Amino acid sequence: MNNQLAKVPVKQLVQNDKVKGMIANVLHERAPQFATSIVSIVNSNRSLANVDQMSVIQSAMVAATLDLPIDQNLGYVWLVPYKGKAQAQIGYKGYIQLAQRSGQYRAMNAVTVHEGELTSWNPLTEEIGYDPTKRASDNVIGYIGYFKLLNGFEKTVYWSREQIEAHRQRFSKAGGNSPWASDFDAMALKTVLKSMLTKWGPMSTQLAEAVSKDEAEPETVNVEANETTKDKQAEDLFNQVSELPQEPIKEEPKVITPKEKKKATRKTTATKKAEPKSVGAKETAVAKEEKVADEKPEDVAEIIATVGNEEPDKKQTELLNHWNEPTSED
Repeated sequence: MNNQLAKVPVKQLVQNDKVKGMIANVLHERAPQFATSIVSIVNSNRSLANVDQMSVIQSAMVAATLDLPIDQNLGYVWLVPYKGKAQAQIGYKGYIQLAQRSGQYRAMNAVTVHEGELTSWNPLTEEIGYDPTKRASDNVIGYIGYFKLLNGFEKTVYWSREQIEAHRQRFSKAGGNSPWASDFDAMALKTVLKSMLTKWGPMSTQLAEAVSKDEAEPETVNVEANETTKDKQAEDLFNQVSELPQEPIKEEPKVITPKEKKKATRKTTATKKAEPKSVGAKETAVAKEEKVADEKPEDVAEIIATVGNEEPDKKQTELLNHWNEPTSED
């Protein structure tokens, strides 16, 4: 989808329903003003009209997520064409703004040093002599950065014009379309502040994000992605997992140690001794007695007759007649 929108002019692109939805998800009520600002930037910088138009919007979204204005005249963020795409370059004002939001800085500044204003500089102790009243000309010789934290820690750095120029030649990407060409001093101050903050200053989450996205190729944003799509992806993933063959759960036999077995036996025995006989148990005992009583022979002669043809003697007959009757001890 993004490839199809790459050649669509930004003026038309911001009217696309999917693009408008993407911007609205981030900026909400500020979305219309943001879209107008993008169109204005491209109209004032025709080099941006010749790059991937979605990258222009994506680079501008970097500023939006950091809550920095994208008006190029303010110097918080610049949109710069590079290798067919637009990149976001954060200015020194943007870094100052983000550092202030962390609430850890008492003071911060960066200044341009003209010829005659720098009276002394010790890179080791960072002791600097700076007197703007002694300016000899408008010739810029360097740049000073300074900050002081609430806890009392402070830092001062000085970059000469030659050091800045060497940095520009090494890292500048956009050539004549870069802010280095249109606003060299602002980019020099940004270089000094960024270096100082990343090396010596406390980094908030937002400031760290700005450093990582500064002058980086914008991430591709899927304009069709929304919460419904995410929910559908989650549902599909759940269904895929549910359809996988499930292995039966094998219950491992519990190994009972001799000590545990002995303990369980003692517990069972104690429980049986403690438990009174239930009503059901008493009824069973009575039933057994009745059954035995029922089995008492009524006709002694008949039972004896079943065992051969022996004649019953008096002693046998007497024993059978009194079978299963309780006996009393003298």
